[in-house]
Amino acid sequence: MQESAKEWNISFAGCGFLMAYYCGVYCCLFERAQFLLKRVKRICGASSGALMGAILASKCCENLLEMSREARKGTLGAVHPSFNLLKIVRNFLNRDLPDDAHLLANGRLFVSLTRASDGTNVLVSEFDSKEDLIQALICSCFYPLYCGFVFPIICFQRYVDGALSDNMPFSSLRSTITVSPFSGESDISPYGNPFYFHDIYYKNVSIHINFINAHRVVIAFFPPEPEMCQNGYKDAFLFLKENGE
Repeated sequence: MQESAKEWNISFAGCGFLMAYYCGVYCCLFERAQFLLKRVKRICGASSGALMGAILASKCCENLLEMSREARKGTLGAVHPSFNLLKIVRNFLNRDLPDDAHLLANGRLFVSLTRASDGTNVLVSEFDSKEDLIQALICSCFYPLYCGFVFPIICFQRYVDGALSDNMPFSSLRSTITVSPFSGESDISPYGNPFYFHDIYYKNVSIHINFINAHRVVIAFFPPEPEMCQNGYKDAFLFLKENGE
């Protein structure tokens, strides 16, 4: 990928705690392809992918792995009865997003939500305040049962995890760089051969059918070790190399 005047979109798949992979992707692009980050027109994501999008739009990536470190504390980690994922996410966003995060995100960040009443996908890209932005992200991350039973609300409508209706917004556009920690046909993703060359599409995300991806799906609900960050860096580097950067 050569530096040019072309504008790009970037879309992050929802992936739970595998979000650590995105930290490595960001570090690689920041170090080796800043021109690409500067020319991103739309930053899209569902669930944890939306969190990555908000962090990228607000340029506050310093503490990206903190949620995973917090979840690994204690014997049972994220499955401990006292663990409250959404509280950790909200505290992190309140502390680290700048006060004008909603202004930085308006028209640029597209958050995928699933309307609880009928399962319809809703893309939100306008936010009236920082709290409005944070509430949209909380809705996009709310996985039923895992996060609780009382669905969060925006404008009198209840929403749940955006990955349940569109896990990779704008993925069909050729100008969109797709990023996923599951091996498949995404532009930046781990290498992995599918069994019998089969893959599945889960809400617009290509996922190869293999044991490694099955393992990744399981650990998406449990905080992985930081080497996921290193894997993301490596795969982003390969993407840049293959595209001529």
